[in-house]
Amino acid sequence: MLKITLALALAWLTAGCTALRVAYENADTYVYYRVNAYLNLDGKAAEELDDRIDEFFAWHRKNALPQYARLSEEAAKRVSKGLSRDDVVWGYDSLLAHARQSARVAAERMAPLLDRVSSQQAAHMEKRFAEDNRKFEREHLRGSEAERRKRRAARIEERLEDWVGSLSRAQLEKLRQFSERAPLYDELRHRDRKRMQGELLDMIRRREAQQRLPDWIANWERGRDPAHRAASERFRQEYATLLLDLDSTLTPEQRSRAAANFRRYAEDFRILARRAGVE
Repeated sequence: MLKITLALALAWLTAGCTALRVAYENADTYVYYRVNAYLNLDGKAAEELDDRIDEFFAWHRKNALPQYARLSEEAAKRVSKGLSRDDVVWGYDSLLAHARQSARVAAERMAPLLDRVSSQQAAHMEKRFAEDNRKFEREHLRGSEAERRKRRAARIEERLEDWVGSLSRAQLEKLRQFSERAPLYDELRHRDRKRMQGELLDMIRRREAQQRLPDWIANWERGRDPAHRAASERFRQEYATLLLDLDSTLTPEQRSRAAANFRRYAEDFRILARRAGVE
């Protein structure tokens, strides 16, 4: 659930504008099958899950999408002028606030259903978590440190080029330097995933989701190990530095493309919101 709600809040970072609209229009179905893969519901419980997901998306269209549109328009203006560190902090804080809001609302909709999960369904969820953890290990903990840093740099390069077009050799060198100095903390992330999975299962088995889930999921980092907190913060600071370094080297064409992407996302969000009767 956390991954899904965060993906909704951060969707415009990874999807093209047309793809974004198509993905969002089918997101309710996707979320249903993703959530039910963990809960293994049928009959009336499955129908209730479908209804609660519909309620969440009705809220999201009315409340979140207009906010995303305003955020995207403001981001376009800031990128056009050239970024400062304050702009990067604003972007991060804004996205995080929207993610927390969506996570809390999703949890409020889901919690009553989770408090009726059977012990067999909780065991099924635990099995699915174990499968997820093995997949995470294959994708993020495989290979030497150098290989993992190289894969991380390649993922970031692809994301950046979606926004600004092909990177120059000088820009790629800045990215390589970032990947060398930024902490590689996938082991800490892996342990934290297991912590959260265990806490969620305990909450469900105690039938305390309505009482605890909304605040817990909106503050997912609260129980993190101090080492994880420190590594995450250092990575965030290094990534901000990378963005500012790259911004100082953008060509007019690259800057124009980035700003245009933000404006297109803003229009997509407005169109999606209007389909729910939001002006």
